[in-house]
Amino acid sequence: MKKRFVTNLFFLLALNILIKSFWILGVDRGVQNAVSADQYGLYFALLNFSFLFNILLDFGLTNYNNRIIAQHPHLLPKYMAQLIPIKFAMAIVFTVVVTIVALSLGYNAHAMKLLGIMCLSQFFASLLLYLRSNISGLLMFKTDSILSVLDRFIVIILCSILLWGGVLKTGFKIEYFIYSQLIAYVLAVIVAFTICVKQAGFLRPKWNYPFIVKIIKDSYPYALLVLLMTFYNRADSVMIERMVDNGAEQSGIYASAFRLVDAVNMIAYLFSVILLPLFSRLIKKKEDIRPIVKISFHLLLVLTVCFVILSQFYGLDLMNLMYNKHITESSEVFRILSICFIPISMTYIFGTLLTANGSMKYLNMVASLGMVLNIGINLFLIPRFFALGAAYSSLIAQTLTALFQAIIAMKIFKIKFNISYSLRIILFIGSLALSALLLRNITTYWVYNILITGFVMVVLSFVFKIFNIKDIVSLLKASKE
Repeated sequence: MKKRFVTNLFFLLALNILIKSFWILGVDRGVQNAVSADQYGLYFALLNFSFLFNILLDFGLTNYNNRIIAQHPHLLPKYMAQLIPIKFAMAIVFTVVVTIVALSLGYNAHAMKLLGIMCLSQFFASLLLYLRSNISGLLMFKTDSILSVLDRFIVIILCSILLWGGVLKTGFKIEYFIYSQLIAYVLAVIVAFTICVKQAGFLRPKWNYPFIVKIIKDSYPYALLVLLMTFYNRADSVMIERMVDNGAEQSGIYASAFRLVDAVNMIAYLFSVILLPLFSRLIKKKEDIRPIVKISFHLLLVLTVCFVILSQFYGLDLMNLMYNKHITESSEVFRILSICFIPISMTYIFGTLLTANGSMKYLNMVASLGMVLNIGINLFLIPRFFALGAAYSSLIAQTLTALFQAIIAMKIFKIKFNISYSLRIILFIGSLALSALLLRNITTYWVYNILITGFVMVVLSFVFKIFNIKDIVSLLKASKE
């Protein structure tokens, strides 16, 4: 079972990296280039606005269901019959709340139409996650892995035809992108539902009020954490679009800068997927987690530091390579957002560790602070610096929340970094930055410089004993125990 778990876990990571990387850097980037900045900016703001209320579509139900089905597979027919009606009730509440808030914020008829389609897409996306929780709970890992990328794969096909297939007589519109996502979610849900029904048999929907109360009681700490983190991670583009005169355009600039950071961030997120069960098992066995924390910190350190340094030197080149409008503005925002990758990656270590430990009180306190900071600083900076102000706000909020999570985790688990170790990290960062600077002054071939800097990063990580092969071997061995 352990070997099967690890094998399927890496299968999941490989599929996500392959498909979602093409989704972010290929199709989504292609859409951004095909439409105006204000069109994509409005879409991006509305998407993040709908995400702010996404907790109303789930409220921890998916994680709750996954645990129950994994422990008691025979309950699948009973739970599907009771949970699917709840999902539809949640969809109604979600749509009503989103509509009321959107109208109160003054969105026009065109924006409300797009938002309505997105609400429908969000419902099907949430329903897909619930159906997948049944499939993974039954230990059908490969099936679940395929379903995890099926919707994106369908959108890639549809949008590739529309963008580059020469089938459109007029230009590509943002509505085509939104409708493609809705179609993809619906098809993926049909596939997932068919698989679940095949496993569960005949279903007779039931409404069970005591069951709903129990789910809310069991899931609210996790639901609250998701809600708070969503607000301080997703509010930026919404506030940009609403607070300044050319808000849609500024939101589009922010989206262009955010996209590459989001693509790299996906790798760190998938890394946390391995850490959560690993930390959980070690804590349950009361074994020392510090070696795994150190290994994880090393692996993410070299990735984050290299990305941030390269982003500072070649941000303009990267934006010029990816986009065809607002290059200078996007590069300035990108340089700031790229630094956010460091605290975000640290959150995937220490936040994951606290989650595995069940320290939800501390996590919710930190997330509350992050939400207040992000919204408060945005209110001050966005009217003055537009998208760049939102980037600075995100950096401040992400850095402080990651710092507090790290301090809490290190205190609980008695993790210490001595002076010599900290000095080696500082020397590694300084040496890598100096190498990148020298390379930039020696040659103007920036693509080669990026590749060479990556090689220098690996060499320096060995020189300063930040990274070694034994760490990787130890991590893999630990995941198989």
